[in-house]
Amino acid sequence: MIESKRKAIIFFFLAAILAGTAGFLTLQKVKELNTDLGTMVNVYAAGQDIASRSVITPKDITVEKIPKKFVTDEHITNTDDLQNKVSVIPLSSGDLITKNMLKQASAVMEENNRLITLMSSERVFFDEELEALDRVDIIVSLREKEDNKTEIFMQDVKVARVANDSKKFAGVQLEVSLEQAPKLIHMQNYADSVRIIKANVGTAGSEEAEEVEAAAAAKEKAEAEAKAKAKAEAEAKAKAEAESKAKAEEKKAEEKKPAEKKTQDDAAKTSSNN
Repeated sequence: MIESKRKAIIFFFLAAILAGTAGFLTLQKVKELNTDLGTMVNVYAAGQDIASRSVITPKDITVEKIPKKFVTDEHITNTDDLQNKVSVIPLSSGDLITKNMLKQASAVMEENNRLITLMSSERVFFDEELEALDRVDIIVSLREKEDNKTEIFMQDVKVARVANDSKKFAGVQLEVSLEQAPKLIHMQNYADSVRIIKANVGTAGSEEAEEVEAAAAAKEKAEAEAKAKAKAEAEAKAKAEAESKAKAEEKKAEEKKPAEKKTQDDAAKTSSNN
């Protein structure tokens, strides 16, 4: 075989191998790009105008699809991330909702109540870890010129939320009335010691249970009275209709009597003439 021909064949095979390798790598890159850009992910956006600081509800949101490549940790891909949340900025219909524009909605149930944060510190002590919806009593110690004193400052205060630091209990948010808020903050800042102890949930629970039972009994009694009243009214109405019908029939019968008598008299007169 001619040397030049052999070299040509070798170069041809090398070129074919390199071309195949390049084609394979190109195909893999295209597949990767298609995977990133072609795979669509559901993210949540505003389905209508949402005012700032208003609680986001299911009717306020809609689903949008964007390529997986452009999805970040800030995008909302699960409705759990929208539970009891408000937007700190107003949103227009179609705006994508991201985590950095959301804030936890207030846990205050009463309009005139406020949330006061108490974190564990040199002056604030917790006897035990608390949970949301617990009830606590607050005991303060004050150093005065004449005498030191320790007293119950507040009783049966609701725990709205619990704060954690590195998954360890660190403090609470207490729900108090607007009038009590300045007093609690004053004690938090100036009392020598603020001690938060868990209230007797058994007593509170039994009282709440009694209130619930009493309310249920009152509701049941009211429903029974309403049913009895409705039944009595229906019976009275039916009786009145029956009496009215009887009177109408009686009146109709009385109206028929003169006509029947006249008919009988005419018949008798005709018979006598014959």
